[in-house]
Amino acid sequence: MMNVSQTLETEEYLPSCLRLQLHHPQQASKGQFGLLPVGRRVSHPAEDALRLGRDAQACSYALLDPRVSRKQLALLAYRRPGSPDLLFSLQNLSLRGRVSVNGRVLDHLERLDLPDKALVRFGEYELLVTREPGEARASFEVEFEVLAVAPSRETGSGGVPSTTPVSETGWSPTALTSAGPLEVDESLVCYS
Repeated sequence: MMNVSQTLETEEYLPSCLRLQLHHPQQASKGQFGLLPVGRRVSHPAEDALRLGRDAQACSYALLDPRVSRKQLALLAYRRPGSPDLLFSLQNLSLRGRVSVNGRVLDHLERLDLPDKALVRFGEYELLVTREPGEARASFEVEFEVLAVAPSRETGSGGVPSTTPVSETGWSPTALTSAGPLEVDESLVCYS
């Protein structure tokens, strides 16, 4: 006689994963990522904020850098009503340090919902945060990676578009150089 547990197919649980890809211009010489679980997935309780800063006691993950705030930022998991997806928001925990998400600066304790892919900057650090969808349960996975090239400099299918600020008019400093040569109509007269 077969046991009921032997006849049921097992449900495979695929948790959400938060990929955190870090870059610092002097990372090779400073070793600030030494306390991070680089290259492996780690489970993190969904009800606890994932804190990143220099204080290993107060933060989930610490950076070995005296210029980083004791508590720099927090990533918070949440769900929308009726949705099975686990989403994330980012909160600036630093009183003095600036944190920006996709070019938008967050003041102390300001929080912003993250898109599936976001470029976060604080100090000289760049952090590419990518949400890999999965089931919203009591925990999610975190995977750290150290990038040799700043995410804002990467191009191609895996990179992030340039993060050069664009004004409300849509003009950016790179617009002139990326569009090719600029033609000028010399017959126009300017009056001042």
